[in-house]
Amino acid sequence: MRNTSEILNKASWIKSDDICPYVYVRTENHIIHPGSRHSQLDWFKDYPILYKNPLELKELEFAEQIYHIEHRAFGPSNMAMPRWVFYDCAVMPGFVAGFAMRSSVLPESLKKNLRWSKDSEWTPLSLFIIIPTMAKGEWVAHNLCSVNSFLEKEEQLYALGFLSKAFGLWYANVETCIGMTQWLSPARKLHSHYGPMEVLSSYSPVHSHAKTLTYRLKVNTNCWLQFFTKEPDLEFLELYRPSGLMVEPKNESNLISIHHNIEKGTGPYFLSATEIAQKNLDESLTLYVPKT
Repeated sequence: MRNTSEILNKASWIKSDDICPYVYVRTENHIIHPGSRHSQLDWFKDYPILYKNPLELKELEFAEQIYHIEHRAFGPSNMAMPRWVFYDCAVMPGFVAGFAMRSSVLPESLKKNLRWSKDSEWTPLSLFIIIPTMAKGEWVAHNLCSVNSFLEKEEQLYALGFLSKAFGLWYANVETCIGMTQWLSPARKLHSHYGPMEVLSSYSPVHSHAKTLTYRLKVNTNCWLQFFTKEPDLEFLELYRPSGLMVEPKNESNLISIHHNIEKGTGPYFLSATEIAQKNLDESLTLYVPKT
């Protein structure tokens, strides 16, 4: 990563020796060869990884600090994660990844907003929960948030959330990623940059929020840098064409209609990361289909 100038210019915090990636994972879930599937990406290979084990009582405070960030981020939308869900459904089958800062150098803006302790060497700044599924190479991106969600813009660490998810996908050698996000959530602009986003459900009433997009993507590190450069994804345009259908994020009847099409097998439908980045959250989006 230190050799990737586009990232360093905008996310200069990544150069600090006082910040490092962490993996909160039980010993049995360690990835044997981290990053081997995406070896062409050099962003993370030179970084030492901080490992924390959720089964060790001495690491309880680190978990409490993760909880604090998650509840600050999702509590206002009534989507804060219960502790048993975190333990039973997240860290037992999967792991949490993110970035942490040395507690001794935390700025006052973070001290005021985080649970931290001078007795803890490291304090987490972000969390990305990812869980393996029964399908080979497929993982579910369960939760992603960072301190940026409750800091003033001038205090934020640029792309902290994006890089936290990128690190987790890279670390676990993820081939296919399933994820869920609300159509009108700003997170949609972030999640679309990890590979071509296939729409599995445009309307999800089984979820607490029916207007939830369920997506699947083949992890493609070739397009990750475009999150920073804002360049159009020309590779996507080579592989996909407009289907003639549009998805309207605020229109429930439209979301249901699109979902009926998905159930009929008229897709698969994909979303363009470039279009998502350029449009407001409530604007209509083109649904694309493969050219072949």
